[in-house]
Amino acid sequence: MNGGLEGRIAVVTGASGAIGSAVARALARRGAAVALVCHARAGRAEAVAAELAAIGARAAVIRADLTRPEEAERLRADIETRLGEAQVLVNAAGVALYRLALETDPAEWRRVVELNLGAAFWCARAFLPAMLRKGWGRIVNVGSIWGEVGAAGEVAYSASKAGLSGLTKALAKEVARGGVTVNAVAPGVIDTPMNGAFDEEERRELLERIPAGRFGTPDDVASAVAFLASEEAGYITGHVLWVTGGFDPLP
Repeated sequence: MNGGLEGRIAVVTGASGAIGSAVARALARRGAAVALVCHARAGRAEAVAAELAAIGARAAVIRADLTRPEEAERLRADIETRLGEAQVLVNAAGVALYRLALETDPAEWRRVVELNLGAAFWCARAFLPAMLRKGWGRIVNVGSIWGEVGAAGEVAYSASKAGLSGLTKALAKEVARGGVTVNAVAPGVIDTPMNGAFDEEERRELLERIPAGRFGTPDDVASAVAFLASEEAGYITGHVLWVTGGFDPLP
C-alpha cells in the first residue's frame, strides 16, 4: 500500500455503518492503521477489521457510547494503548430522525444532537492535543446536505448537522496554525440503510433531481473523506465539501 497515509493512525467513529466502514477501508488502502469505533453493532465492525487485516492493515475495534462525553477520553486512551497516537479523526457516527418539530420529544432531540454533534466535539477535544504536539492532524466530520439547507420533517437532524458545519469552520480557525485541518463532507442522497425510509415514489422523485443520474454510494463519500485526510489537502481547512452528484436540495 502506498497511499499517503503510511504510518498514520486513523480513528473512524460510526465504523459499523455504511459510510463509516467505507471510510475505514479507504483510509486503510492508503496505508493508515485504523481504529474502528462502534457502539451496538460490533460484529459488523469486526468483519471490516478482518477485511483490513487481509490487505495488511493494522486495525482494532473499540466499542464506545459517544453520547457520553467522558467516553471520548477513554476511547483516546484505549486507542493509544492498542495502536498509538492518532493523527486522523473521522467523525462518522450519526443517527437520523424523521419527525416533525412538534412531534419531537426531548429524549429524541438529545439523542440526535448528542450523537451527531456532541460526539464530534468531544472526540475532537480528546484527540487534538496529540495532533497539535506533532504539528500534523486531520479532522473530517461527516455532515449532511440537510445541515446546509434544512429538511422539513428532519428538524433535529438538520439542526445537528448544521451545528456540525459550524463546529468545523470555527475549530478550523483555532487549530490551523498548529498544523491541523478541520473539514467536513456534506453527502446528498446516499444509498444507505439510513435512507431506507424513502418509498419508491420518493426515491424516483429524488433521482430526477440528481444531475449525475444516480444515488451516491458510501465509497463516493469515503473517497472525499480520504482526500481531506491526506497530505495533499493540507491547505484546505474550514471547508464543507458537498458530495451530492449535483443534487439540488431546494424545492
